[in-house]
Amino acid sequence: MKNILAATDFSNDSYCALFYATRLLASQSCTFHILHVFDELTPLHGKKVKLFGSNKRLKDVEVESGEKLAATFHKIILDTDNPQHQFKTISEKGNLSRIMARVIKDRGIDLVVMGNKGSTGAKALFMGGNTIQAVNTLTACPVLAVPRELDYKTPGEIAFVTDFKKGCAKRTIAPLLYLASLTAASIRVLHINEKEDLSPEQQSNKKLLEICLDGVNHSFHWMSGGTHKAKVILDFLEKQDIDMFAMVHNKRGVLEKIIREPVVLDISIYSDIPFLILPLPD
Repeated sequence: MKNILAATDFSNDSYCALFYATRLLASQSCTFHILHVFDELTPLHGKKVKLFGSNKRLKDVEVESGEKLAATFHKIILDTDNPQHQFKTISEKGNLSRIMARVIKDRGIDLVVMGNKGSTGAKALFMGGNTIQAVNTLTACPVLAVPRELDYKTPGEIAFVTDFKKGCAKRTIAPLLYLASLTAASIRVLHINEKEDLSPEQQSNKKLLEICLDGVNHSFHWMSGGTHKAKVILDFLEKQDIDMFAMVHNKRGVLEKIIREPVVLDISIYSDIPFLILPLPD
């Protein structure tokens, strides 16, 4: 991974995500592209958001965006002091997901890093609105959602949650294998039972995954799904002392079901563990 895109809204959460990524990739030579996207309704420091923007206000927002990016740039350099890392800043007006998609393509981004809650601190979802928007829009790049103000812990145990229906090929899980290799982490594969037996397709994908994990310390785990798959996953992550977990983003898969489950409205489920969302190649 040579190019990392870190989206920021200048919250502590987004800076934490950036810092976490620099620690995770501390041994690698890479460039971090710090992106801030704004529009007429972006809050100005110390001022209320106005329903209708103006050209002057937009200019003020643009100036403040540049100033805060410069401050973030200097802070991350001082905090990390890693000669292998370079940092670049991007300030643009427009739609976050569309601009991110263009930056990913133009700058050859290998990984997107975001805080799992933004400045609004949305408590009703386990990820902030911007992160969910990005996950649902960005299909060409993995997204790492990092919990708010998480103290960095070197990942030693990584969970991979799968239904064995799609996303078991090496091309899909390559980012997961790469990140696991950085810290020699073990991979714990979790399958939530929906039926007693795997279908022929699922059995084939399980064998494919076993081939991909050859040479990596790993194990397979089965759990009953019940009503709330999210709660089952949370219990597994806690019992296994997982440091990071990954899923493949498939609109018909486990991740999509979790986002819609009522249990997500009750607690910020994954607030303590970084979440790697892997895109499913076309």
